[in-house]
Amino acid sequence: MTEFGFTCSGVRAEPYAAGPTLVFRLRITASAEARVHALALRCQIRIEPGRRGYEQAEADGLHDLFGDRSRWGTTLQPLQFAQVSLMVPSFTAETEVDLVVPCTYDLDIAATHYFDALQDGEVPLLLLFSGTAFTGDSGFHVEPVPWDREASYRMPVTVWKDMIEQHFPGCGWIRLPRDTMDALLAFRSRQALPSWEATVQALIDLAGASAEPTPERPARRPVLPRVTERTAP
Repeated sequence: MTEFGFTCSGVRAEPYAAGPTLVFRLRITASAEARVHALALRCQIRIEPGRRGYEQAEADGLHDLFGDRSRWGTTLQPLQFAQVSLMVPSFTAETEVDLVVPCTYDLDIAATHYFDALQDGEVPLLLLFSGTAFTGDSGFHVEPVPWDREASYRMPVTVWKDMIEQHFPGCGWIRLPRDTMDALLAFRSRQALPSWEATVQALIDLAGASAEPTPERPARRPVLPRVTERTAP
């Protein structure tokens, strides 16, 4: 059996991708100068939140995921970030390849919510590897990549922040049900609004106007009879 080793040496945001994309640089080694014809690799990436500290503002942002700090001893569990496949070309002894990981800005995803709540520092990641290797100096031998192959890496938070800012500069993200989107689209069409930002702002202004208290009218004074009128006995 060929002994494989994996190391993550860096990460960058892909500037020319259509959507948010991280590129991890992997170094793969094979024991005893083994010839590897191809490597069908699977990689699962997990966030290990218990391996770093948090400022109070970050803890507040993570409350929806982990609850109060008093419960973090049991709730600060690993989060699934991504699962990707990679076909590694032929190499002998060692090689370096790029692992491309498409990302999302959907804040309903636990990993994205976690990244968004962090302000600085590093994200502790664990990369778990498995797959199938095609090896041999003469002919092909098919062998599995052991399930216990893994690599740790601490990704700077700024890499994630810069990637999101590149694709969504100064913006947030919200997911709505289809019927709500249809209602918003109908409102935008009726009001001839140029953008979704203008649509939401118009609704905010409308809600603010309806919430303004109605000015109180002065109390009416009782109508007194004129002195010339006859009063009831």
